[in-house]
Amino acid sequence: MLQMLWQFLSSFFPRAGCQDSREGMDHEVRGTQAPASGNQMSSFFGKQDGRAEATEKRPTILLVVGPAEQFPKKIVQAGDKDLDGQLDFEEFVHYLQDHEKKLRLVFKSLDKKNDGRIDAQEIMQSLRDLGVKISEQQAEKILKSMDKNGTMTIDWNEWRDYHLLHPVENIPEIILYWKHSTIFDVGENLTVPDEFTVEERQTGMWWRHLVAGGGAGAVSRTCTAPLDRLKVLMQVHASRSNNMCIVGGFTQMIREGGAKSLWRGNGINVLKIAPESAIKFMAYEQIKRLVGSDQETLRIHERLVAGSLAGAIAQSSIYPMEVLKTRMALRKTGQYSGMLDCARRILAREGVAAFYKGYVPNMLGIIPYAGIDLAVYETLKNAWLQRYAVNSADPGVFVLLACGTISSTCGQLASYPLALVRTRMQAQASIEGAPEVTMSSLFRQILRTEGAFGLYRGLAPNFMKVIPAVSISYVVYENLKITLGVQSR
Repeated sequence: MLQMLWQFLSSFFPRAGCQDSREGMDHEVRGTQAPASGNQMSSFFGKQDGRAEATEKRPTILLVVGPAEQFPKKIVQAGDKDLDGQLDFEEFVHYLQDHEKKLRLVFKSLDKKNDGRIDAQEIMQSLRDLGVKISEQQAEKILKSMDKNGTMTIDWNEWRDYHLLHPVENIPEIILYWKHSTIFDVGENLTVPDEFTVEERQTGMWWRHLVAGGGAGAVSRTCTAPLDRLKVLMQVHASRSNNMCIVGGFTQMIREGGAKSLWRGNGINVLKIAPESAIKFMAYEQIKRLVGSDQETLRIHERLVAGSLAGAIAQSSIYPMEVLKTRMALRKTGQYSGMLDCARRILAREGVAAFYKGYVPNMLGIIPYAGIDLAVYETLKNAWLQRYAVNSADPGVFVLLACGTISSTCGQLASYPLALVRTRMQAQASIEGAPEVTMSSLFRQILRTEGAFGLYRGLAPNFMKVIPAVSISYVVYENLKITLGVQSR
């Protein structure tokens, strides 16, 4: 058990360096000042021309838990801006400057008393916030490995000198603040699943997070259901000859079925949240193990792969409900008595295959949505950290909401043509005399008859619902967490 704990702690508090490497490391990176002494640089850089190669294995200045020869390679990968497999002096300086800034943020977050020093109690509290409980003796052991003057506390210089040349990829404090959570529910539910700490999984706290997220999604989708139904109607029925506008669309819906008709299809849209979230979470946990990462939190490309696959599995499992949602949203007054009647009629008239119409474009849409959503979120996060993070990495609620809204919007914009084609294929049989079409033929038909603009029918109401959906889901999520006794991370 202790060995497993130290494996986790090694990524956050790596073991101390060799004695000779500590000498001359009392420095700070300022501007373009040389980041290390000549001896240190020669021990890292393998060539006389001031460049380091990831493949070279020279005596490293760090002694770490795990293969020490991997760390020069990791530093090269982290600092190699021009992707030439080598690290020149300027890239190394830039890497150290950026890394020192991140280390200062972590130091500030660990320094709970704000006295410029970290003691054993502060280490215990910080790790407890990450879901790891350690004893005071273990915390003191961590302190001793970094404490050079025997005070049993760590100041900034000791912290920096200990960690500066260790390429930390996932700084826990920043990750906890900036986690791209599924609570940003915009109705599509294609985001990468949330990640939970070991303690949350062991104590069952994860399911409370999922329940809170599901409840927030249900309220959010119900509040924005009229805009969602208008989007579906515009995707299917709008054309050059029938240029349906937002006001006209709402007027048409109310005239045909009253105010209640604005929420057609919302019942099944809410009902599918629970199974989709549960399947996605379980699939994500299994895929994380197959990816082979030993990190508590996956890197961005691993999250993209694992999240996209988990989303595909979840969507495949509940896809018939997606078809039912579209049919229910498009139905006329009195056409179906309910969801079960709709499902029974589709099965009798069209067979089982009808429940998987539009499946291919739906699956293809997951990749650009998740990829761009994650990429934009990470870009915005890094830009904020570089410009505004001085004493803390905590961005605040409004910055998180803004980043989540922008990234989700960009993801939807990229995948929207596939979503439109999917919806039209799902709705085929609801239009009398509509011929059977494939995804590629439908794309060509839309481009030929409506132009590229036709692939974005219904985009306006779709974007109109993003900000209220994100805001509502966040507020409801926070209140449900309090009700369920979930601690904020």
